[in-house]
Order: sequence, then structure tokens, then C-alpha cells
Amino acid sequence: MSLPLNIDLQQILLHMLNLVLLFGGLYLILYKPVKKFMDDRAKKYEEADAAAGEKLAKAEALLKEAGDKLANAEAEIAEKAERSRIAAEEKAESIIEDAKKAKKKMLDDAEDAAQREKNTMINDARKEIAELAVEAAKKVLSEKAGEKTDA
Repeated sequence: MSLPLNIDLQQILLHMLNLVLLFGGLYLILYKPVKKFMDDRAKKYEEADAAAGEKLAKAEALLKEAGDKLANAEAEIAEKAERSRIAAEEKAESIIEDAKKAKKKMLDDAEDAAQREKNTMINDARKEIAELAVEAAKKVLSEKAGEKTDA
């Protein structure tokens, strides 16, 4: 049987069979491994994306925790600075009070020393005046006694 244009039906069927075998072989040899490779690759990227999401969530939690700690640290620092300032003021007041007491004691001691010196000077002056008065009296008496002997 011969078809027009010299077409052989047996040849066409053989070519079709070869084409079916070629597609079947390529499907078994290429399609399944490539599909498996692509599925594995997609799974790997999905796992990496999930891991990255978890790491991002952990990082955000750590960042929030660090921010909270920083805020607490700043508040604690401010509180300690306030306590230090108050303690310094109290210490300064204590030092000033001690200095005032020392000043008062020094002034009192100086006044006492000045009073003692004044009393000593007055006593010395009295003794000197008394001695001068005695000397003057002796002189007057010796002069009167000398006049009586002359007269």
C-alpha cells in the first residue's frame, strides 16, 4: 500500500513509536530528577526562610529586651546620681557644720586667751601702779622726813 507523495505508513508509525519512546525515556531520565531537585530546592528555601523568620523574631525579642534593660539602666543611673547628689549635699552640710563649730571653738579660745591676756595685763598694771604708788609714797615720806630733820 502506497500513499500519495510516496509516504510510507509503516515509517510514520515507527517514527511515532520512536518519538513516544524518546519522550518516555526523557521523562524517566530528566523530568523526575529535575522535578525532585526543584522540589528539594524549594523545600530548602522554605526551611531557610522559616529559620530566618525565627532568627528575626529572636533578634527582635533580644532587641526589645536590650531596650528595656537600657531604659532600666538609665533610670537606675539617674536614681543613683540623685542619691549621690543628696549624699554629697549632706556631706557638704556636715563639713560646713564642722567648720562652723571649729570656727566658733577657735573664736571662743581666742576670746578666752585675749581675756586672760587682758586680765594678766591689768594685774601687771595694778602691781606696777601699786609699786609706783609705794615708791611715790616712800619718796614723799622720805622728803617729809628730810624736811622734819632740817627744820
